[in-house]
Amino acid sequence: MVAIGELLDALTLEGAGPGRFRGANLPAAHGVVFGGQLLGQSIVAAHHGHDDMTVKTVHTVFARAARPDLPLEITVESIQAGRTFASSVVTIAQEGRTCTSSTVLLHASDDDLIRHADAPPRPSRPDDAVAGGETGDWEIRVVGGVDISDPEAVGPPDLDVWARFVGAPDDPLVNQALLAYATDGFLIGTAMRPHAGVGQAQAHRTLSTGVISHTLTFHEPVSAADWLLLAHHSAYAGRGRAYGRADVFTEDGRLVASFVQDALIRPMPGGASGQL
Repeated sequence: MVAIGELLDALTLEGAGPGRFRGANLPAAHGVVFGGQLLGQSIVAAHHGHDDMTVKTVHTVFARAARPDLPLEITVESIQAGRTFASSVVTIAQEGRTCTSSTVLLHASDDDLIRHADAPPRPSRPDDAVAGGETGDWEIRVVGGVDISDPEAVGPPDLDVWARFVGAPDDPLVNQALLAYATDGFLIGTAMRPHAGVGQAQAHRTLSTGVISHTLTFHEPVSAADWLLLAHHSAYAGRGRAYGRADVFTEDGRLVASFVQDALIRPMPGGASGQL
């Protein structure tokens, strides 16, 4: 269960010196901090001192899991700061060990010279989708009622999910961070869909799974309080890895963000596994 107040508290970083912050953790299953939290906190940290800009792209490498019982040590190293673009490297560590390293590009957008955008690949509406379990203020509805946890629920490597954060404030930075939080949860399950005997219910039990790298690009301003469609597709799985990508659309079909992810999917040492 995710409460919007807890999410906003985790995104409110405590200053710890020039370019340094401390971050709190949300409650986490399996003793591992959810990667979406770290993505959102990296966005907030990188934006510090760039109030006239928004985040364009964040590319994050997950070096090791973060523990929910330890505080986060966040450092920001500026690479470049100009009138139109700025970039920073954000490192999140615990006890001196790096958990994530993110390269974050910020920008002040320009007027259109040209414009085009993809439409949703599979039209749907949130009212027609199925609630995806008890998630509190992070509301999730899965198109077609697909259950990516069920190892026997076989289908194509596609997954469409409607999501919103009830009570999200009207703050552009917070909305980007909340969307980043939502992008981390579904591509591993999407990669498992075509394979009988493999599902997310086995993650951290008989299967070792985790995000290796994640790149999120914002195209337009987003409102995390409104329904957003995350249209996932896994283009490849093999060699113990999976690759997936997704586009994010508003309810009226506007493309507002895109992301790609590399992930780990392999047998848990000493545990049984399904076919990969």
